[in-house]
Amino acid sequence: MLLPSQIEEIIVDNLDCIFIEVKGDDGTHFEATIVSSLFKDQSMIQQHQMVYKALGDMMKQEIHALSIKTITPDEWEEFNK
Repeated sequence: MLLPSQIEEIIVDNLDCIFIEVKGDDGTHFEATIVSSLFKDQSMIQQHQMVYKALGDMMKQEIHALSIKTITPDEWEEFNK
């Protein structure tokens, strides 16, 4: 069974994140909020593809469902005002 912290670790190891939070309590369904400057000037599809690439084969086996919210640092700053 996967823990949200394990997914966070893998994403942080593969993406330059300013903030990351992964939630999930059943070991296969997760929600991730990720803030990274790498998302700037990328479409939402490109941003999500970056996350999927960071997770590699986990999306084929261990993770059944992952809801992703990708945010740029500028968007994050506005969101937290």
